[in-house]
Amino acid sequence: MGITINGAKPVFVEPDKYYNIDATKIEEKITDKTRAILVVHLYGQASNMAPIVNICREHDLRLIEDCAQSHGAKFNDQMTGTFGDIGCFSFYPSKNLGAFGDAGAIVTNDLKIAEDVKVFRNYGSEKRYYNKVVGANSRLDELQAGLLRVRLKHLDELAEEKKRICERYLNELKNSKIELPRVREGSTHIWHQFVIRSDYRDELVKYLDDKGIGTIIHYPIPPHLSEAYRCLGFKRGDLPVTERYADTVLSMPLYNGMTVDEQNYVIKSINSF
Repeated sequence: MGITINGAKPVFVEPDKYYNIDATKIEEKITDKTRAILVVHLYGQASNMAPIVNICREHDLRLIEDCAQSHGAKFNDQMTGTFGDIGCFSFYPSKNLGAFGDAGAIVTNDLKIAEDVKVFRNYGSEKRYYNKVVGANSRLDELQAGLLRVRLKHLDELAEEKKRICERYLNELKNSKIELPRVREGSTHIWHQFVIRSDYRDELVKYLDDKGIGTIIHYPIPPHLSEAYRCLGFKRGDLPVTERYADTVLSMPLYNGMTVDEQNYVIKSINSF
């Protein structure tokens, strides 16, 4: 949405086997109209940032990082959100660093971007009642900030807890009808979601639901096939990897406070599917 409301046109790039943007397929999409590359660190795993940074430098492009799901994830020991011109974080309650309600922040080393964002978030005003640009009411209120300051101190231990659960999943889930997620060498994964793939997804969802195990599909409709982007003229088959993932991905139960008995039950249930 951010791309479209700024009058730009999204150009989609297929994902790699880690569910993040395939860096080897970016340059073929670059034209003289390209202005920026938007990288999404999906499900909590850092994208392959080294070649992407080089591409941006070579073509003089802005680099934007969507870090809504990657709080604390790193690529080659560098934190996500610090590679590009701007890193965008969500603090929605379900995120690894979540507030009471909607909240978010950006990080940048560019002073102009920082000042522009400060103005935009406050009705477009540099000074009260003096609107410099058409802005938004997007300020982080004190209640959200207070909770986030407390949760930030516990971010590492919360991430470690989810990592331990996911290590159990990776080691103990054994069913030929599912494909487990992979972790890229050099990248860290903070496991916002533990996403498996299955050609029998619908049957698996019903099977687990009957056992009282909830699952979610992140995300069933790829952007290029959404009604919102129908105007771009995409049809099914244009991005086969993306569509294949959308048809087969399934997020497993994963949350802080998940008991060992709950983990055992999920593992046993999936293995018996």
